Amino acid sequence: MKFMKLGSKPDAFQTDGSDARYVLSDLPSDIAIHVDDARFYLHKFPLLSKSSLLQRLIIEASQNGTDEVVIQDIPGGVKTFEICAKFCYGMVVTLNAYNVVAARCAAEFLGMTEDVEKSNLIFKIEVFLNSGIFRSWKDSIIALQTTDALLPWSEELKLVGRCIDSIATKATVNPSHVMWSYTYNRKSASSDEIVEARRNLQAVPKDWWVEDLCELDVDLYRRVMVAVKSRGRIPCDVVGEALKAYAARWLPECSDMLVDDVYSESYKHLLETIIWLLPSDKGSSGISCRFFLKLLKVTVLIGAGELLKEELMDRIVLQLHKASVNDLLIPSKPPAQTVYDVQLVQTLISRYMRHAGVAEDGIFLNNLDQEMFETNVDSESLLALCKLVDRYLAEVASDPNLSVSSFVDLATSMPESARPTHDALYTAIDIFLKLHPGLPKMEKRKISSLMDVKKLSKGACIHAAQNDRLPLRVVVQVLFFEQLRAAGAASVPGAATVPDGTVARCMARLDEDDWKAAAVRGAAPEPPTPGALRRQLGSLKLAEQGGGGDDGRRLVARSSSVANQSSRLSLSSRSRRIFDKLWAGGARLPGGEPAPAGAGNGGKGSSDTSGSSQSPRSSAKPLESKSSSSSSRNRRYSVS
Repeated sequence: MKFMKLGSKPDAFQTDGSDARYVLSDLPSDIAIHVDDARFYLHKFPLLSKSSLLQRLIIEASQNGTDEVVIQDIPGGVKTFEICAKFCYGMVVTLNAYNVVAARCAAEFLGMTEDVEKSNLIFKIEVFLNSGIFRSWKDSIIALQTTDALLPWSEELKLVGRCIDSIATKATVNPSHVMWSYTYNRKSASSDEIVEARRNLQAVPKDWWVEDLCELDVDLYRRVMVAVKSRGRIPCDVVGEALKAYAARWLPECSDMLVDDVYSESYKHLLETIIWLLPSDKGSSGISCRFFLKLLKVTVLIGAGELLKEELMDRIVLQLHKASVNDLLIPSKPPAQTVYDVQLVQTLISRYMRHAGVAEDGIFLNNLDQEMFETNVDSESLLALCKLVDRYLAEVASDPNLSVSSFVDLATSMPESARPTHDALYTAIDIFLKLHPGLPKMEKRKISSLMDVKKLSKGACIHAAQNDRLPLRVVVQVLFFEQLRAAGAASVPGAATVPDGTVARCMARLDEDDWKAAAVRGAAPEPPTPGALRRQLGSLKLAEQGGGGDDGRRLVARSSSVANQSSRLSLSSRSRRIFDKLWAGGARLPGGEPAPAGAGNGGKGSSDTSGSSQSPRSSAKPLESKSSSSSSRNRRYSVS
């Protein structure tokens, strides 16, 4: 830190322990000066030779027959007046960055100009400011901090502007020319100390200046950043780093402090300043989406207003796919019932998709002017956003107040093409069903229908097949498609299949009358069968019909081996009979196609259940009369 010593005489100011201060001298004091609550017992001659104000006041006091003078509203108060008084006596005074601005304002107030005496206090302070303070990075910042308490004097004397200009000039200098000390405590720094930048030993980072400015008051910080940006030498990413560091310094991480009414107004002012200082180019990648989402969280919690909220959302939408789940966990405010603001996230996703020009089916849309959207969103970004949405769904699914409609809207906000696998979506569905055990059957089916069992991995299929929370029709679909997958991969060693006993547990959950009634009415919805499944079924039919060939016999034998493996499953008599009815009695596939004649029993056109042993006919209870039973065997039962 720079400093300057004025005067040569020893300090002779004394105090008696109260507010009275005097000078040790052989001469008695002949004037008493009241400054605020303090009294200075001094001598007229040293004061009259330096200060025009004191000259006038002392003359007026003498004319009124008193030896007391009152000085009010002097910049810097008692301490600064004492510095000026010591200078008048020629005593040693030390000026530095902490007191030089106050001394300059007080000297102006007292009229200590060159007109009164040559080389007066104002002249000497100006020399020190230009040769010392404004040439130092740290001292310029300290001096600027002191100007806030000295308004309006510091502003009128242009001390604030001169400090800001000094700081902005140094912040925009080429980093290779930085030869002064600066504070750099972030990850890229080698230690949490003030590092001395040396050209040959350590490269100076381009954002070396951002942390030192974090100690400034928000209004001063705004003016400095405006001056820095106006020079046009600082890239957007460095501006973003500066704003991020300042927000981290002054915005609390604790949500309870943000909602405190005592500080809410100051936080609003701070937030407005940071958002106002953001680069005008909203598409700039220099500022992370995480930082924008943090500001959005603060905006929501303190109720900063819709304009700030909309500004942040417009910027977030451009890079939402780069966010993380924790970034999106924004607490909700009353009257919302959910823990997190799911509706806000839904709005962000909708705007992102609109910006990308993508509909739910993955088709690019036109805007209102019938012109194609101009967007940099690519397939990788959509895939990343879809993964983010599924992970966010899994996080908020545990909220008992999250409605089914909110869950469904969020899950369906992404196009199907952006979700090549449904494992993460299945995880979210499972958590939602687990934390909402009282859901009606229709809502459970609605939630479960979001998942495409054909896009589940083998591990997810195994888990879903044993999941008691899923509707039975979904479990049957999982079992069916997994068995088809196993049939196609039976020749591959170590191929994963549904564990033994899973079908038995599934069938044990089946209510025979409900399923029979649903099958007869045809009320069960039938999801479409994929092309890949149809090709598999077609190949099975061809294999059965061409049984005379070696290839056909091998395919039939492979299907039979899977069926034989499943036949070892221990099914209850009742469940086995139902599965016989559904599978062999003209059952339909989950896609609505009739099952091939040999798909369920390895090529035998009997009523045997695929994957089960033959049920004793004597154990079956007649469901209806003989004629009714005979007619119902001719009906086709639908599994969906």
